[in-house]
Amino acid sequence: MTPPTDIAASDMPAPPPRKPLAHQVSTAPFDPYSVERMNAEQERYYLASQWRMMWWKFRRHRLAVISGIFLIMAYFIILISEFLSPYALHSRHVDFIYAPPQRVHLFDKGTFVGPFVYGMDYRLNMQNLKREYTDNPDRVEKVRFFCLGESYKWWGLIESRLHLACAADGGTLFLLGTDRLGRDVLSRILYGARISLTIGLVGVSVSFLLGLGLGGIAGYYGGWVDAAVSRLIEVVRSVPHVPLWLALSAILPVNWSPILVFFGITLILGLLDWTGLARAVRSKLLALREEDFCLAAELMGAKPRRIIWRHLIPSFMSHLIASATLAIPSMILGETALSFLGLGLRPPITSWGVLLNEAQNINVVALYPWLMFPVLPVILVVLAFNFLGDGLRDAADPYR
Repeated sequence: MTPPTDIAASDMPAPPPRKPLAHQVSTAPFDPYSVERMNAEQERYYLASQWRMMWWKFRRHRLAVISGIFLIMAYFIILISEFLSPYALHSRHVDFIYAPPQRVHLFDKGTFVGPFVYGMDYRLNMQNLKREYTDNPDRVEKVRFFCLGESYKWWGLIESRLHLACAADGGTLFLLGTDRLGRDVLSRILYGARISLTIGLVGVSVSFLLGLGLGGIAGYYGGWVDAAVSRLIEVVRSVPHVPLWLALSAILPVNWSPILVFFGITLILGLLDWTGLARAVRSKLLALREEDFCLAAELMGAKPRRIIWRHLIPSFMSHLIASATLAIPSMILGETALSFLGLGLRPPITSWGVLLNEAQNINVVALYPWLMFPVLPVILVVLAFNFLGDGLRDAADPYR
């Protein structure tokens, strides 16, 4: 067997060239930013503004959305309270004092008639002196819509007689009953909503003006200004609110007009509710004043007032909106409590608290429980504001 001979590497044949694979070849020009490019959904999310992200998160809170729709409807109602009310505010029906709520029917003796109510027969129970009303099936009183009824002045300016619903000629339409003077409770609740819902907005405006002003000054300047404002906040918060409400309301002159009493009660509610907001604004501004954008504004010559109102406060405006929605129900409850105790608004002004003032006698409420109906809109509005405030508070931090 012959041994193998050594062959030089240079004498070996060269291997055939390898063909490049298809996936290794790209005819497109090289794009160095292709890795950082986002798809449409990522671009929609990461490039969205803070307000848009707040809206996306807020609408996921179903209860807050429903509450917001309810409050929008409530504030729309106060614009057309006269049109929605079956009767005028001070309209009296002396033949139907303490009349119970009338039920709306559609069928009479198996026949479709349309919306109607039965007429009422009255008698006085001599055992308990209770006014008793019974339905008279022989008196069918149809309900008319978009009809001409009692005259009123829309917002005290435009005179009209158009109502959403009216009773037939000679009939009655007391869907929530009447009070001790024969006035329709539903109409008075609709008129009272204008005062009770408005006083919350006006009171919060006063509270925000004081809270943002004093809290902003304390947070921006610090030092002895911060110490003085902080001591003032502690003094106001240390006084019990209910006795202070009563004391300030009692000193309002009796001869004041209803408008002056309204603004007096609003001012009292606003003066006592600004401390919590001022503390929140102070703490936020103490942190934000060290940011670079605040220093840049100072170097450009901006005055402290402009820095506070144009740069610092808008930085946490979402938190302020949530605080406002949580402060309005406390204003409404404060007015209702003062008016219920007889120290708030007084007739002829009508609010939900004034209506509940007529239900103080437990014996009267036991006989005529529909006098407590004005408490229902108070409960619904306060709950709606609280749920809306919770939703806004969660949505105020969309990156959480």
